[in-house]
Amino acid sequence: MGMDTTAIRKAAQAKNTRVAYKKGWRRFATYCEERKIVPLEASVEDVARFFMVLSDGSRSCHGSGLSLGTLRIFRSALNRRYAEAGLASPAASMAVAETLRGLARIQGYMPRRVKALREHELLRMIELCPTTRFGCRDAAMLSLGFAAALRRSELCGLRVEDIAYPGPDRMVVRIRKSKTDQPGRGQSVAVPDGKAVKPVSRLRFWLRAVGIRQGYLFQTLRRGGVPSGRALSHSEVPRLIKKYVGKIGLDPGDYSGHSLRAGFVTSAAAHRARIDKIMEVTRHRNPATVLTYMRDTEAFDDHAGEGFL
Repeated sequence: MGMDTTAIRKAAQAKNTRVAYKKGWRRFATYCEERKIVPLEASVEDVARFFMVLSDGSRSCHGSGLSLGTLRIFRSALNRRYAEAGLASPAASMAVAETLRGLARIQGYMPRRVKALREHELLRMIELCPTTRFGCRDAAMLSLGFAAALRRSELCGLRVEDIAYPGPDRMVVRIRKSKTDQPGRGQSVAVPDGKAVKPVSRLRFWLRAVGIRQGYLFQTLRRGGVPSGRALSHSEVPRLIKKYVGKIGLDPGDYSGHSLRAGFVTSAAAHRARIDKIMEVTRHRNPATVLTYMRDTEAFDDHAGEGFL
């Protein structure tokens, strides 16, 4: 069987990266069209102005300024498209790099840190899940996403065959591919049922309730709560979280799909879990990332000024 080189090259990039690059190029092409510029003939100055417009919501025809991280992704998108056309990319110039650095200083860009969901908040959310099939799915997703510290793409990509039950109150979740495992070698996470969150029990109850024996764990539901066989979209995870966060009186704008994963780390740190054991679940490669959450949790413990302030 012949090898499809186009498919192989496509597989070299994660799906989310390809989507982001397409979006970045579309934005640039629209910008150029509005200014009578041929996109693949843009100058360094044209590209620099493009990023300045995108960073300033008051000047952007799209209504809001973009984050520095998004601007950098768009810069990579431009570099990629120019490379595919066999052309030198103006976005790769020193002038554009300096423009982005200058915007970071002038605009005072700060990385957005969404709030982590602590275990007591998660339990309140689960308690508000209705007893319908939709509610069973929501409860199972929230509990498993938290207990296994899953990214939203990992959560939505799980299949029945990815779950093993070595005991009645424990399971092993196999993650086929993730942000830190792009080649897809696979990673496994041990998940106990616990005393309150009950991810094993809730998942089993959900699968029995709708009769899912193969395919995706979390599927879109047709009328009457019938599984469609299609995986739930990644965008449903933050929507789900915001929905229940609002129900318990928190501001949905402070939370996202990452709040479940961050919540596990923060809760584990608050309960004095060892950093190596936390990393077994989160699969972080760098302890410094986990320590960021732990510092947030322990900021006031043994504070340096406690004795004299």
